[in-house]
Amino acid sequence: MNFVSKTAEDQCWDKQLISKYDIAGPRYTSYPTAPQFNSDFSSRDYQGEVTGAMRDSITPLSLYVHIPFCENICYYCACNKIVTTDHSVSRRYLDHLATEMQLQSKLLGKRRKVSQLHLGGGTPTFFDAAELTELVHLLASNFNLSDDPGREYSIEIDPRTVNEGSLALLKGLGFNRLSLGIQDFDEQVQVAINRRQRLPMVQSLTNAARNYGFKSISFDLIYGLPMQSPASLSRTLEQLVQLSPDRIAYYNYAHLPERFTSQRAIARQQLPSAAEKIDMLELIARSLKNAGYRHIGMDHFAKPEDDLSIAQSRGTLRRNFQGYSTCLAPDLIGFGVSAISSLRNSFSQNEKELSSYYEKLDGGELAIAKGLRLTPDDHIRSAVISQIICNLQLSIELIEQEFAIVFPEYFARELVALRAMESDGLVRWESATLVVTERGRIMLRNICMCFDKYQQQPSATVFSKSL
Repeated sequence: MNFVSKTAEDQCWDKQLISKYDIAGPRYTSYPTAPQFNSDFSSRDYQGEVTGAMRDSITPLSLYVHIPFCENICYYCACNKIVTTDHSVSRRYLDHLATEMQLQSKLLGKRRKVSQLHLGGGTPTFFDAAELTELVHLLASNFNLSDDPGREYSIEIDPRTVNEGSLALLKGLGFNRLSLGIQDFDEQVQVAINRRQRLPMVQSLTNAARNYGFKSISFDLIYGLPMQSPASLSRTLEQLVQLSPDRIAYYNYAHLPERFTSQRAIARQQLPSAAEKIDMLELIARSLKNAGYRHIGMDHFAKPEDDLSIAQSRGTLRRNFQGYSTCLAPDLIGFGVSAISSLRNSFSQNEKELSSYYEKLDGGELAIAKGLRLTPDDHIRSAVISQIICNLQLSIELIEQEFAIVFPEYFARELVALRAMESDGLVRWESATLVVTERGRIMLRNICMCFDKYQQQPSATVFSKSL
């Protein structure tokens, strides 16, 4: 199978231009981004917003549950996780999740339909069948879970931790979307990142998920891993396309051993060069397009008939801390250690250390450690970035109507910065609409950064590179 056939879009792959934009920046699962959160925001601030007009709202709700435990360490991982083979830790964690859900339910009430539910980690399937059943029962007891076919109830899965029976249980519990952590199919790469999982196992689980009628199957992979090369990646892509998941997320590996201790097990000399990573990115984009996937943006690809592609075509795609979504729920409530909640006018994050998380809940208070109240300017810039990142275009007229501003005056500095990107072919103007070009899709983070006020200020925050 030829994954690297040349097309008229070769002009999109100007390697010198791509290198120019390969700078550190946020992934924009929110605006402002998490580094702007501060400890001045407390659980009292959070409660003040929830007990206002939100409690009487009838709009849908989104829930996220963070389960931090993993049996094995994956060297590349930058998630907030706790590595242990002691499964007895689940009991205490579940008990505290129950406390947290009860506290949140008292604040929020049970009227609002939960249109989106996501279990992430760590490894959510660290919980056994009884614990997962208990967790869903806790959610159903405290919130208004939905049985609507259009709901998004998803769970992240380490293929090494489940079997066909596990998938049957998850379907029975109401999950209709699966996200499998694959990373790479090459055995040398798997050894280098300490995550060995055979292709036949993934294939068997994928087939079982289809047989059980899951609405969407997503694979998460990474490029730029140790021992990875364009040649090995080409083989992985061929196997990936044969498995034909509905959605694919292909993330750029960010090597930050000074922040993530597990990455210190990776030798820098085993990592591909910057030039090789650009070749890999080109290979991924070409291969998946040739296989019929649409490049949604921000490392995500989806089949044309998938809900993500349809939502983007209709202009209804959304993005939050769970990634791209078709769910229109305006409020996201996070449960568990380090989980983030997103309300209309604030963000908040739970304690990152398990002991602190337990201590606050044992004291009868929410485990919020920090957060941020959104300013009018934050709302405006969030709407701008959301349009770009979800719809791949920005309507000046819509922003002016929604926020009663004169866009060229309000964003005079940003429009000047965009001129260079326009000259480089990343964006173009169609009347009063800014359109992201095919070339610009891989530099989507850079385009959004033009409108990020906090990126215009000196900061000690360390982000991953954009490509």
